Amino acid sequence: MRNSTTTRASVTVLASAAFLWALTLSASPQLHERVHKDANRVEHTCAVTFIASGNVDHSPAALIISRPAPIDEFTIPDLKPRWIESLFLLAAVFEHAPPA
Repeated sequence: MRNSTTTRASVTVLASAAFLWALTLSASPQLHERVHKDANRVEHTCAVTFIASGNVDHSPAALIISRPAPIDEFTIPDLKPRWIESLFLLAAVFEHAPPA
């Protein structure tokens, strides 16, 4: 039990230290350039640039470059007109009430 508690505590301390180091580097661009030589380039991505830009929680959606090819599996045949007699025409017998 004591070993797992010590392991959890050490992982928590290391994760907190790494996050605070990333916050420090995002606040100081000169220090970030000392750690990463290409930190001033546009295509540079690391945890520090994600924290500085605010994109830690989500990444941008991927762009759809081309549409998928249409599938010819589901083709609708040509429709042919058919006359279906209405069932309600038989009810016309009940239209007239008996004479009053």
